[in-house]
Amino acid sequence: MAGVVTIDVLREWLTRFRDAVTEQREWLTELDSAIGDADHGANMARGMGAAVEKVVQAAPEKVDALLKTTGMALVSSVGGASGPLYGTFFLRAGASAGPVSELDGPALAAALRAGLGGVVDRGKAEPGDKTLIDALLPAVDAFEVGLASGDEELAASARRAADAAAAGRDATLDLVARKGRASYLGERSVGHLDPGAASTTLMFETLADAIAESGR
Repeated sequence: MAGVVTIDVLREWLTRFRDAVTEQREWLTELDSAIGDADHGANMARGMGAAVEKVVQAAPEKVDALLKTTGMALVSSVGGASGPLYGTFFLRAGASAGPVSELDGPALAAALRAGLGGVVDRGKAEPGDKTLIDALLPAVDAFEVGLASGDEELAASARRAADAAAAGRDATLDLVARKGRASYLGERSVGHLDPGAASTTLMFETLADAIAESGR
């Protein structure tokens, strides 16, 4: 395993994630229309737009400050469940990373795992509940497996995580929702992708793209 992720690559990740949720806003909202409040696309586009704007204004030089700025912007600008959940993810990841300017593979894995823990603590969801956890958990697991193999570049582990997130997203199609507004539909929630799992997949796909293009 080799490579590090610099704070510039993390900034690029956030920008790409903003662009992805903005481009896919209608699709995310369409998914949410079927089983939720029909606002996930608009919420994520607004939240990540605010986050990137704050990051540009504050120009943090350390990873913890960068991710804290992102998390706070999401919490303060997005209502419903998405803002607190994604905000907590970035806040916990930043706290794990600390005041550094780059992360090696294990440090990035620890930050992602800490972010996952924050989402679990806040949302109380478990795998199979048809939530973003169904994409987030396998992505973090896959990233760690890639690192443990010892012969993958950092970019390969990030791509492995993105692929696992996509598989987790797709698996929500056949699940019965057990959390949130979608749970009110019971069996009628089957046949619909979870919008949170869909946006989480975009988060890991843009992370993989940002790392790959950095040549790490």
